[in-house]
Amino acid sequence: MHVTIATSAMLALFATLFVLACIPGASALTVSARSAAHGFRHGIVTTAGIVAGDIVYILIAVYGLSILAETLGDRFLLVKYVGACYLLWLGVGLWRSGADRDKVEGSGKTTLLASFLAGLAITLADQKAILFYLGFFPSLINLTVITGADTMLIVAIASLAVGSAKLLYAYLAARGSTLSTGAGFKRGIRAAAGGLLIAVAIYIVLRP
Repeated sequence: MHVTIATSAMLALFATLFVLACIPGASALTVSARSAAHGFRHGIVTTAGIVAGDIVYILIAVYGLSILAETLGDRFLLVKYVGACYLLWLGVGLWRSGADRDKVEGSGKTTLLASFLAGLAITLADQKAILFYLGFFPSLINLTVITGADTMLIVAIASLAVGSAKLLYAYLAARGSTLSTGAGFKRGIRAAAGGLLIAVAIYIVLRP
């Protein structure tokens, strides 16, 4: 098996997932709450649950779309532009969105399994995650020739990007510190994420 994904696509995937994972939302608050209340170990395990949920969606998107690519043949190129339009729409929405108001409680007794399931559930409950992957992958990756090595690479990139961002929240929360949660900070990071998605959408349309 060999890797067929271009380096530029790998970098775009990592950068986009990392920035999106840094947005102060329900998953970041879940990691922070459990790490602050129960220790850094729980933050690590909650992060593992979040990453596991992302991997589930990645596998559904990759193999579901690869079957669709084989079925549609050359017409599958249209999916690339549909995906680019979705990313553009998502980016504009993030650019214009206000501060996130999600709140997550982290008090009371708990177990490591409960922390893992909390991370897994918060990801699987986010329907936007699967829509993002369904829009992103056909836009940057040739799903008609994707290999097992490509899939493993995608999973590794996503795990590193999402995991590192969430672990930062867990570490700071365990030490009694937090990333700024003010409305201005949230608007700023959402605007940055939105700008990145818009840039990726433009890159997708312009690339050969």
